[in-house]
Amino acid sequence: MSSTCSFSRPVRRLPKRIILVRHGESQGNLDSSAYTTTPDYKIPLTPLGVAQARAAGEGIHGVVSDGGRTADWKVYFYVSPYARTRATLREIGRAFPKEKIIGAREECRVREQDFGNFQVEERMMAVKETRQRFGRFFFRFPDGESAADVFDRVSSFMESLWRDIDMRRLEQGENSETNLVIISHGLTSRVFLMKWFKWTVEQFERLNNFGNCEFRVMQLSQSGDYSLAIHHTKTELESWGLSPEMIIDQQWRAAANRGNWNDDCAWCLFSFFDHLKTSEENGEGEIELAEECA
Repeated sequence: MSSTCSFSRPVRRLPKRIILVRHGESQGNLDSSAYTTTPDYKIPLTPLGVAQARAAGEGIHGVVSDGGRTADWKVYFYVSPYARTRATLREIGRAFPKEKIIGAREECRVREQDFGNFQVEERMMAVKETRQRFGRFFFRFPDGESAADVFDRVSSFMESLWRDIDMRRLEQGENSETNLVIISHGLTSRVFLMKWFKWTVEQFERLNNFGNCEFRVMQLSQSGDYSLAIHHTKTELESWGLSPEMIIDQQWRAAANRGNWNDDCAWCLFSFFDHLKTSEENGEGEIELAEECA
């Protein structure tokens, strides 16, 4: 007599939203000479930065509660270990009662890009000007990091994030909506979006930085994919530097059913394979494909 054991993998329950937040205005944003006397990770918020963080908390509360129309929701926070991000978290947290907070975790991998030694302000200004000429993604600061280096550690963080989701560490009941809030830095947040949505280096270079305490809402669609186009308008996406193709991608993620991406939106291959373009045979071929995806 033989017996078999079967193990069923729990169904993955995804967070309703992943919200990326840049810290409030810091003393370094107000006066770059602050870095010559204070280590980057110890730079504090300004009084305006504190006010910005409190306002962001109210704004995020309104998003996750759907303006008070949704009652069963929770939030979980990840925060960079820098003083300005931790202070931003404290002020954002004032908008949330204890019973709505699942927890918070300091996550070193979403820290600021390492810019090397700031002690000589004029030298750092010259290095940043060089970065503008040679591209923000691959340029590495002397004794510091490139955006590509940040990409690698953010990728590692995402693996841990998926493990937390799969192990159901972030859930609080079958009917409760979980919202993840990641309080980090401008470049790190842009790299997070690049990794998540599989944007190219060229597309990354288009992106504008977040404003202080500005946040981006990635919301889960009916198809099980995340999109920026559910909460944010096309005008907002354009102002952030997303190209028309990137915006179409976000709209597709917000509304389309899961399927073969290349079949549904063949235009996504055009930037890699010129011979696939239909424009030579049909001058409006690309437009027609884009309209089908929108």
